[in-house]
Amino acid sequence: MSMQPPIRVMLVDDHKTMLWGLEKLLEEAHPLMEVVASVSDIDTAVVLSGSLRPDIVVLDVDLDGVCSVDFVPALVANGVTRALMFSGTRDQEMLGRAVRNGARGVIGKEAAAQQVIDTIARVHRGELCLDQALLGSLLGALIKPAPVPAAPDPEAARIALLTLKERKIVAMMVDGNGALNKTIAQRAFISEQTLRNHLTSIYSKLDVANRLELYVYAVKNGLATPMNADE
Repeated sequence: MSMQPPIRVMLVDDHKTMLWGLEKLLEEAHPLMEVVASVSDIDTAVVLSGSLRPDIVVLDVDLDGVCSVDFVPALVANGVTRALMFSGTRDQEMLGRAVRNGARGVIGKEAAAQQVIDTIARVHRGELCLDQALLGSLLGALIKPAPVPAAPDPEAARIALLTLKERKIVAMMVDGNGALNKTIAQRAFISEQTLRNHLTSIYSKLDVANRLELYVYAVKNGLATPMNADE
């Protein structure tokens, strides 16, 4: 019966003591696991992940002020490596972002030695290793209903039907409240018949019956000022 090859692990942590402790822990787990690299900065980790293609990268969330969460996609881009976040924070938003970026597990730095070994093995087997709080947060975001879009404004839809010329005529009707069609037609540089044609169209589009209703509608919906645009 042939033995399974060891799980090849790369460690990434900027704390030398923590890195040394993880190395010793995994050495004791041999032949189940072996450390193929130990690095303290994310740039080196990305390069080595591409060249060494470790099975697991155990990744500190905070690397000397650099958030490693955003580099998870680059670390797992080789198609082989799986990322396990080694975290001293309980920031659910940040850890959730790490999982959405491709991390397959999160384990706290306070975890017991055997728990660290077990979690690495489980992630290597393809399991998703998250605590209940983080898992609940991620699932909640997935099943949260999408916001219902605001219902369209029927008045805005009606007003949008007006041509620029009709908008100007409406503004003139409001401004010249009580003025005769002849006066408004002269101001608009059109004939009275053309004005009546425009009014018929305006009444139909805005669903009003006469000049009084048009006046009320225009004032209520801000049509008393003509649009500033060329005809």
